[in-house]
Amino acid sequence: MVCTRGRAASGRWQGRVVATVSRGGLLVQNSGDGMISLAVPTLVQQAYDHLLAMILTARIAPGERVAIDRVARDLAMSQTPIREALSQLEAERLVFKRPNVGYRASPEMGGVELRDAFALRLLVEPHAAAEAARNMGEGARTGLNHMLREMEGAAEQKGGQGRFAEALAALQRLIAIGSGNALLAGTMLSLHRRLRILHARRGPEDQRETAGEMGAVIHALVARDAARSSTLLRDHLTAAHARLERALAVPRPA
Repeated sequence: MVCTRGRAASGRWQGRVVATVSRGGLLVQNSGDGMISLAVPTLVQQAYDHLLAMILTARIAPGERVAIDRVARDLAMSQTPIREALSQLEAERLVFKRPNVGYRASPEMGGVELRDAFALRLLVEPHAAAEAARNMGEGARTGLNHMLREMEGAAEQKGGQGRFAEALAALQRLIAIGSGNALLAGTMLSLHRRLRILHARRGPEDQRETAGEMGAVIHALVARDAARSSTLLRDHLTAAHARLERALAVPRPA
């Protein structure tokens, strides 16, 4: 979760920024003033994190039914928080619900849909990065650097695929919100939610390359270099699309 509050009169992105990721059963929050806080997640948050990790690592495969009763047993909780977590995941288009059937993981995006999604990303995200760089304030720098460290650590962690996906999503949200354009940010976040189902296709090398590319983008943003931020994000999107196309060309194990 990422939120901002307010802008300075100068137009720079000075609003309070909060980036939240789950780490070791705790919620780690980094605010724009550099403060770090820990909070015990709610049952709904625990269920959400568990289901998200299973979807992003394909332990619940695309199109597969989500067995709510089994998840409840695994987490030793009632089905109520699990259903609430599934409602959140449905809003993010990671699962869908069918009457009298229940929830299923969303199918993979591929083919024309994937190409169209990246074509749209290439139109809007480099511009968003440039605007975020122009709006950059100290609070935003702190949030971006914190989330970059989180993503880099997850990229090197064995089994850190879910943590990596969450950190990357938080970075993307920070850039989207930092653009200062609510409509543009909404478009970006909608695309990111739809594409998250493909994180199960990311291998360790893909994660390391993504972390390196996004690291370069963040350094340009922190330096308030709008042109370089835009160019580097465009380069990342082109490379990320190519990596996904190659990954999707390899059949999933039976």
